[in-house]
Amino acid sequence: CILHAGCQIAVSPDTRYFAVDWLGVEVTRATLGIIGMGSIGYKVAQRARAFNMRILYHNRNRRRKEEEEAVGAHYCAKMEDLLQQSDFVMLVVNLTPETHKLIGKKELGLMKPTATLINISRGAVIDQDALVEALQHKVIRAAALDVTYPEPLPRDHPLLNLNNVIITPHIGTATVQATRMMAEEAIANMLAVLNGQPIPSEVFPK
Repeated sequence: CILHAGCQIAVSPDTRYFAVDWLGVEVTRATLGIIGMGSIGYKVAQRARAFNMRILYHNRNRRRKEEEEAVGAHYCAKMEDLLQQSDFVMLVVNLTPETHKLIGKKELGLMKPTATLINISRGAVIDQDALVEALQHKVIRAAALDVTYPEPLPRDHPLLNLNNVIITPHIGTATVQATRMMAEEAIANMLAVLNGQPIPSEVFPK
């Protein structure tokens, strides 16, 4: 990843000049495949539209036509079709028995060799051994992981030694504003229960 290596070059005491042939990949007009088009996946699509990205998505249930049109998203009934077409694949699913190791050797093999896999869901959604192999053998270009299994990874895990992966410590919602909103939402739920009112963010068991 140019970001990973570029940061090391920028801060290295041995750096005397910056190379002019450090080239990244544009997201503008690239194809983004979103696996899991719930509320978070849809927010991702809204942001991706600002970059004029072609947006594909795979979900258990197809979104309404007006929702698709609002972000320019195209539904893929088969996840395999999304994987084969996408320049960036983003995982935005809940971890369930059905999504455990959803992305394995077969799925990685379907992706473009120039593609990047992004995981903001849960680490166990990816078969990490298969991901290591895919990154080592350039089956895919790169991976960006905000989640792993376990967290943190053992310090000798091979993912930590690859230069085509970026790993962040599960900080997708780690902002002052997001933390404040979550706290306010929790308080609102508690007050509703105490006052015998409907719970604003009630979670219904499946």
